[in-house]
Amino acid sequence: MLNIPLKTTIVILLTLTLSACAGTSFGDLFSNYNKQMQGVKNAQQQGNFEQALSLIPERSESNGSYGLSLLEKARLEFLASKHEESKQDFALVYRQVQQAEQAAKIQLSRGVENVTAIVSNDNATRYDIPYYEQSMLHCYQALNYLNKNDISGALVEIRRANLVQNKALKANQASLNDALNKMAKKGLSPENLASKYPSMNAAIGEVKNGFQNAYTFYLSGILYEAVGQANDAYIDYKKALEIYPHNITVQQDVWRLANKLGMNNDIQLFSKRFSSNITKADAQSNTSSNTLNNRNQENAAQSGQLVVLVEQGIIPSKQEVSIHLPIFTSHNDMRFYSVALPSYQNRLRQYSGLSLNYQGKTYQSNEIVRLQSLAAKQLQDEMPAIVTRQVVRLVAKEEIRQQMSRKGGDVGNILAGLYNLASEKADTRSWSTLPDSIHVLRLDLAPGQHELELNINGSHRTITVEINEDRQTLVKLTSIGSYINYQSMNL
Repeated sequence: MLNIPLKTTIVILLTLTLSACAGTSFGDLFSNYNKQMQGVKNAQQQGNFEQALSLIPERSESNGSYGLSLLEKARLEFLASKHEESKQDFALVYRQVQQAEQAAKIQLSRGVENVTAIVSNDNATRYDIPYYEQSMLHCYQALNYLNKNDISGALVEIRRANLVQNKALKANQASLNDALNKMAKKGLSPENLASKYPSMNAAIGEVKNGFQNAYTFYLSGILYEAVGQANDAYIDYKKALEIYPHNITVQQDVWRLANKLGMNNDIQLFSKRFSSNITKADAQSNTSSNTLNNRNQENAAQSGQLVVLVEQGIIPSKQEVSIHLPIFTSHNDMRFYSVALPSYQNRLRQYSGLSLNYQGKTYQSNEIVRLQSLAAKQLQDEMPAIVTRQVVRLVAKEEIRQQMSRKGGDVGNILAGLYNLASEKADTRSWSTLPDSIHVLRLDLAPGQHELELNINGSHRTITVEINEDRQTLVKLTSIGSYINYQSMNL
């Protein structure tokens, strides 16, 4: 028979495990999310989206990763052209985001989750969908509506995407400052953390934050132009330009609408900023704005526009890294503990983009967002809060270990140590089926059918598109590994 101390030890350990697993599966708690998704991503890499869908782990609505699973599912359904199913799953995620925001305001459900996380790891908490993932959710939902020829529904979604970024802009700095203050109270500084934590600066690149997405604003501009709201389109193209100032396609669109709308001050400014990337005739012309407007309107009336959105690759997953940090225990003793943290690889994969050949001329796409850079910057900004939670968790686990050692002796000490070791897992959850890089390309074409030669990552394909006078034809091109496919929509 078990002696009383050992019984007590096992009861405590089981209580901790069951508490940690409330709303979370054992797989989620004790294994990294990126490992669970490896089979899914391998199938996606091969263009086998149905198989990828079948490999997504099943999760109940009470599971903290349920919303993330829906995101993965909806993205793969989108790739498989199952747009109605994708639309329904994205709508479920959006409702969950709204409910989570309401719950956060009254601080009820999150308080319970934090208790379970203290005795396990961050995987026991609800996955809060970061802002850059929320904006991509609405972008895909807008494209789902466009596939059903519902441009009004698409505009609703794209406005929601832009609202997400506005909300993030207001909340980001205050949240970051609060996390830094809490980390400082635990005796850790950003410099101390940076000296131990692997750099992600190469992956982050030049992005200023983890939520401003030029692609969202560019897609918004396309939709506003499609419904004749040139002023609104111009505003969002300028926002895209502010975020991605070196994108030649965005520069040309801003220049085009500045002339069309008679934005004389902007014309003067932009002609100096990127004169080499706009047509020489306009850049070097002394023609008045009114004449330019008349010429642009005449050209628009004689042609339509082809807009190509190019998705490439799959966003890299978070990896788990272990670092040693000096942490003060509950008895105010400083000890070094091994801490498991999420990180992104510190490099960006290079993509050649799309080369489009038409009537002897070659047109090149331009990157408008690198989602890995947004993800890495988002994680960098979250790191003070993540580390603070880890410190609280390690101190609590050490206190529990000491209690179990007193009640269960060496056996209790060993069991508690094993539990602490097994449960020390980094939270590597993220929307891992997103593309890595998105490019854009736009050109004017005469009305009618056109054959276009595409070259992307060494693969060649000829497609036929229908261009309508003074309208836009949107081509959504996906390149993942050896898989290439496109969808064409007349707006």
